[in-house]
Amino acid sequence: MTEDSVIDQLHAADVALSVEAGQMRDHPVIAAAGAASEIADQPPAFALAAIALGAGLLSRRPRLAEGGGRALAALWLATRTKSAIKSVVVRTRPYKLLEEGHYETGVNGPDSHPYNSFPSGHTADAFAAARAIGRVAPGARGPLLGLAALIGLVQVPRATHHLADVIAGAAVGIAAEAVVHHALQALPDDRVRAGRRALIRRRGASGNDA
Repeated sequence: MTEDSVIDQLHAADVALSVEAGQMRDHPVIAAAGAASEIADQPPAFALAAIALGAGLLSRRPRLAEGGGRALAALWLATRTKSAIKSVVVRTRPYKLLEEGHYETGVNGPDSHPYNSFPSGHTADAFAAARAIGRVAPGARGPLLGLAALIGLVQVPRATHHLADVIAGAAVGIAAEAVVHHALQALPDDRVRAGRRALIRRRGASGNDA
């Protein structure tokens, strides 16, 4: 069996899974889970990270502020990465396949929502944020990654993404957070600690002046 035939078989199995799982897209449980997964869409994900950063600064809680800041940076990089991929890779979303019987994949084709299924942005954002927060709250790492996995997996029966899109999205999110983490690790520890103290003092002084 050639490499191309293996890839073709995996691709066909991925599409077949989407068709079968997508039959459940109108089930109340799937609809509810899908709606809840919108927390990982760009606007709410960035808003929650910004709120965590702001709350940490206002309450003088460096770990909360750091978690929010890390999440913001990881989300930004994950979003930029997945958007760059989507602008090149064409893949029909499952709902269009189910509703119209139309499916195509390739590169440099239509760059619109029905054709930019790969990779899953919701999954990328969920994993980027989960990994970022887990750096400062290790006890929450497992549950957060489990939640990120659920957010990704529900996109398949929801008919918004194929399973391969979800796997690729998870890889994008994990990689983006890793880049942010290593960039922060490269900063001298004394400067990081001084920066944290300065931000907290500055925010506290601003609050006292108000």
